[in-house]
Order: sequence, then C-alpha cells, then structure tokens
Amino acid sequence: MTRPKLILGSGSPRRAELLGQLGLVADDIRPPDVDETPKKGELPLVYCRRIAAAKAAAMTVAADEIVLCADTTVALGRRIMGKPEDAAQAAEFLMSLSGRRHRVITSVVVRNATNTWARDVVTDVKMKRLSNEELNGYLATDDWQGKAGGYAIQGPAGAFIPWIQGSYTAVVGLPVAETAGLLKAAGFPLYGEQP
Repeated sequence: MTRPKLILGSGSPRRAELLGQLGLVADDIRPPDVDETPKKGELPLVYCRRIAAAKAAAMTVAADEIVLCADTTVALGRRIMGKPEDAAQAAEFLMSLSGRRHRVITSVVVRNATNTWARDVVTDVKMKRLSNEELNGYLATDDWQGKAGGYAIQGPAGAFIPWIQGSYTAVVGLPVAETAGLLKAAGFPLYGEQP
C-alpha cells in the first residue's frame, strides 16, 4: 500500500511551513473558493467550524488523497474579526484588541474520500496597549494584510503579544500537535511510519 497523497486546501504559506514542522510537504496545494462571510449573529467558534468544514466539503478528494483544510478566526467576545479590507479597518481591529485579551480559534478538518475528522483549538491571547507610534509603525509594514484580526503573531506584531494560553502554532494558522493527530486518525503515516 502506498502513502496517500496529502492535499493542502489552503493557499497560506504559513500553513505549508507549519506542515513542514511535521516533516511533511503537501503533494498538491488546492485552495477551495469559499464565501467566508459570517452569518448574522453567528458566534466565532460556530463560524470558524463552518468555514473549515465548507472548505473541506468544497474539495474533490480522490481515493488515494487526504485533504487538510483549516480556518483561523480572531474573536473579541462575540465579535468575529476577519481579514481587514484596508488599513483603516486594520487600525480599528488593532485598537479594539489593544490592552485586552481575545481568542484565536483555528478549526482543522481532514478528510479522505469516505470520512472526515475535525478539531477546534482555542487560544487566549493578550495584546499589550498600543501607542499611536506602535500602531502607525505596524500599519506601515503592511503585515496586517490578509491576516485575521489585522495581525500575525509570527510577524512584527509578535512584539505586541506578551502572553498566550494555548497553542502558538494554532495562532499562526495550523495547530501542529492536533493536526498530527487528525492525520494519523485518517491513516496518514507520520514520522517515517510505513503506510
């Protein structure tokens, strides 16, 4: 029996790098096209699960393939903070998060042609109180673009995060330990195991 092909259902270079921590390189990268608009009144965890599941469901999976999809959401209370549309919205998100704790939720879905495995990882994150200089200096880096909540912990904004409780890799975009568990459950060999 040969090893199944690993398909990464995400265009995120960060997710590809995190897979590398498991010694894995996706055989193919096929980001699905999914509408990520939150439903009215939708709670962040429900939203994140729904989007990750929708991404996996949108993928065509051959008999010899295992698909990995994920979604990461920044939640301030019941508010979902997606990817900011522009610098003004990024500034608004960051000022809302400034000096407060928030949650970063990453939902991971692994599926093959017949079964689906899913896991949510919720991490508490504290952002320090940002000065105007820090905020404007960060916005000028353009690192906020395409990042849920307007920041990435592994980039320059890491200097704003003095404390987390939970999974660092989940905040980056793919919880490595939980992803390894899902892949093993799906029959994908890790760490040199024979299929």
